[in-house]
Amino acid sequence: MIRTRAVLATTVGCLAASACGVASSQPGRAAPPATSAPISASSQSTGVAAPEPTGATPVTSPPAAVSPTPTGPPEFSAKVSRVAREQLKYSWRPGCPIPVNDLRLVTMTYWGFDDKPHTGELVVHEDVTDDITSIFRRLYDWRWPIYRMQLVDVYKADDFASIEADNTSAFNCRPVEGTSSWSKHAYGRAIDINPRENPYVYADGSVSHKNARGFDKRPLRAPGVINAGDRVVRAFEQKGWEWGGSWAGAKDYQHFAKGGS
Repeated sequence: MIRTRAVLATTVGCLAASACGVASSQPGRAAPPATSAPISASSQSTGVAAPEPTGATPVTSPPAAVSPTPTGPPEFSAKVSRVAREQLKYSWRPGCPIPVNDLRLVTMTYWGFDDKPHTGELVVHEDVTDDITSIFRRLYDWRWPIYRMQLVDVYKADDFASIEADNTSAFNCRPVEGTSSWSKHAYGRAIDINPRENPYVYADGSVSHKNARGFDKRPLRAPGVINAGDRVVRAFEQKGWEWGGSWAGAKDYQHFAKGGS
């Protein structure tokens, strides 16, 4: 009797998947420095040998189907921790309306203009940390891009310099421009998002930052731009935050504040 041995071999390859690129509306604009890297792919191979038939007629079973498991960007993550006085060397000082103990550092994932995940930092009041992590989780899941997210102390609490860098920031113990009243930023209950793409526009239509020209009118369809009634505005409104783009007269398209102003 002729005995037949059947050998089956399957090789499964996994291919890394990466998100589609999101182009900035300004050609030649440098991408932000990456603070996290895309996940690399891995591959595996398995060999499965069919059992030796016991009868005269060989019996061969087809190999089991194996579905590939492509990898992708990491899930959103956020960590809330106490902030040290040394971390607020420029943005907090004696006489500020709230103590350092009322503030929290939120370290979290955001999606960049380079179509990659990054890790950023915001300082906010402890009462709004749940709002912030919930809203920014949604922005990340939407792959809605943020150019940069650093503490304003990186810019020595200079709001103008932070805006020039297109930096998304929150706490800064400063008054409302041109007044002696404390800004909501001084309480850690306001945030400015992509200030280049979402500039402060004076009542006469002018802007203070040259790099924001071309972003001063709404509606505008471009990466990182906030428009009236869009999903970014709705996400903040659902948590009780008001948008500066809805103000009468001057418009502050970058600005969201808990409870308004």
